[in-house]
Amino acid sequence: MIPLKDDNPTSSKPIVTYFLISVCVFVFLLQLGSQSYKTGQLFYSYGLIPSVLMGHNQLPMDLYAVPAFATIFTSMFMHGGFMHLIGNMLYMWIFADNIEDNLGPSKFLIFYILSGIGAAMTQVLMDVQSQIPMVGASGAIGGVLGAYLINHPNARVLVLIPFGFFSQFLKIRALYVLGFWFILQFISSGGGVAYAAHIGGFVSGMILILFFNKGFKKKNKKVLKGPWG
Repeated sequence: MIPLKDDNPTSSKPIVTYFLISVCVFVFLLQLGSQSYKTGQLFYSYGLIPSVLMGHNQLPMDLYAVPAFATIFTSMFMHGGFMHLIGNMLYMWIFADNIEDNLGPSKFLIFYILSGIGAAMTQVLMDVQSQIPMVGASGAIGGVLGAYLINHPNARVLVLIPFGFFSQFLKIRALYVLGFWFILQFISSGGGVAYAAHIGGFVSGMILILFFNKGFKKKNKKVLKGPWG
């Protein structure tokens, strides 16, 4: 099930969403031009390594680039390959604009970063001894999806369901599209993908949006008018 677009218009231009997508694309282009990307060393320098973050191991000096805590943030803007980048940016493009519209640019940026931190720490706590670097915006975007599920469960999403020559385009409620995505993280766990981060980001987003929504609800509260106008 591949989402293509949603029927959920916004009232403002999602400048932070565009900015985050642009940064991810720009960083990926920088990665492609780096020799250490081809050798994989770049991921050890800027990716989040649980055992290093928790102090169980440390990087050799030739790989050290930023403090371990900073990799929580640098890892959010890196990607392992074209499909990794395209998949993440597709979900970001479809769903993030509505959450930014709900919260406003500054609050949305804070929400996004906090979701990414929640996702990263979930992955770290799953295996504090892991020496595998984690990269990608998937966790933070998972937070966006969790928030979308709370705020816009009935929005219609155009999806492609691939079955070879029998592929179909359908419009499905976001509740089912995002619910399917969440369940898929449990089914697909393994294979070197940080599914714990996806799940942690999604749950973080669902919880965080309940607090961020307080201002959103006041902002969008309608004033009932009597017969006098």
